[in-house]
Amino acid sequence: MRYVFSVYADSARIALQSILAHKLRAFLTLIGIIIGVAAVVVVGASISGLNTYVTERVGKILGVNHFMIARMAFSGRMSDDEFERRNRRNKRLNWDDYEWVKERCGACSDIGIELASQVDLNQDGLEFPGAVVFGVSANMADIENKTIDEGRFILPEEVDRSAFVCVLGFDVKDKYFPNTDPIGKSLKIRGLPMRVVGVEEKRGSFFGDSLDRHVYIPASTHIQIFGRNNLQIHGKAATRETFQASIEDARMQMRNKHRLSGNEEDDFGLVDVETLNNQIDQFTGSIAAVVVPITAITLLVGGIVVMNIMLVSVTERTFEIGLRKAVGATRKQILVQFQIESAMLCAFGGVLGLLAAYGIVSLITALAGITMTITIGYVLLAVLVSTAVGMVAGIYPAFKAARLDPIIALTKTT
Repeated sequence: MRYVFSVYADSARIALQSILAHKLRAFLTLIGIIIGVAAVVVVGASISGLNTYVTERVGKILGVNHFMIARMAFSGRMSDDEFERRNRRNKRLNWDDYEWVKERCGACSDIGIELASQVDLNQDGLEFPGAVVFGVSANMADIENKTIDEGRFILPEEVDRSAFVCVLGFDVKDKYFPNTDPIGKSLKIRGLPMRVVGVEEKRGSFFGDSLDRHVYIPASTHIQIFGRNNLQIHGKAATRETFQASIEDARMQMRNKHRLSGNEEDDFGLVDVETLNNQIDQFTGSIAAVVVPITAITLLVGGIVVMNIMLVSVTERTFEIGLRKAVGATRKQILVQFQIESAMLCAFGGVLGLLAAYGIVSLITALAGITMTITIGYVLLAVLVSTAVGMVAGIYPAFKAARLDPIIALTKTT
């Protein structure tokens, strides 16, 4: 065992001395490996960052352990024929559907209601096109994890009596009440004055769609102004462990309300946050499966350069190889020495590539504010692949060195 360790240790020492003896050549050789590793890690960080960003934004928009029932709710792709079939079959949801599920869904911690209409606001000569007015129940702030920056959210009694009150998104507040406290003031919606009771915390945008152009009013008030179209029932589970049970409980209550038999399919749509997150993972995984192998091609190019340099190294050290074989070195020992040198060379390139990737990711994050996450999986992938490339690239040069005749090799001085 000690002999084996000594052989490998000596081979590693000789390989390191050879690399350090030609530092500039080694660095120029490794540029391809450095670029390849950095590209794989940066692309991986971008994909992981995209996944994290979308998942966090979905959590901020929809909350956690949250599901929604609507007439045409679905996730993923749907064919035109299937959409038309469901559009003809699915029933419009009504207030009594909401009341039914709210009273009977025992596994749900909260059941709320939401309606949405897009309107152009106009007050005191100031226009605000494309605002989205949501009619909500009082518990939607808890279901969707909303944060109220000023004032409060809508109260249950305000929903019961169809009060003319509203909660503003940040952009709406900034448009009509800049640098002033809006609480207690009025905002007209469809010509009707709504008393402002709260302002939602600034939420930013999601894929270019602003989340701060919203106005929230009681659901009963919304129905009076805009009608009952696009009614949605929102539910929430207390914990992740009870989430699926809550979804199934709400689904069964809706089926009972619509008097569907066991073999009939749902005449409503249901989507949940967990399904959306799984689809996000699949989407980013598909991107990674296509993009990462493409960026890894640079590692193959780097491996070809390493093989070329190792062949040059074998030619330069022909005398040294002959001398080692003349004093008893076996073919296996020569083979191992050059294999270790090639692998060590690429491993150094992998480490330098990781440092370059870290610098690039940090720079992009600092300057552009883009979320990028370097994951241990991509780090291990880059280092292992670069080392493997080095070992594969070193096979032919090492085999060539091991086959040299020591008598002929000793006659070579260069």
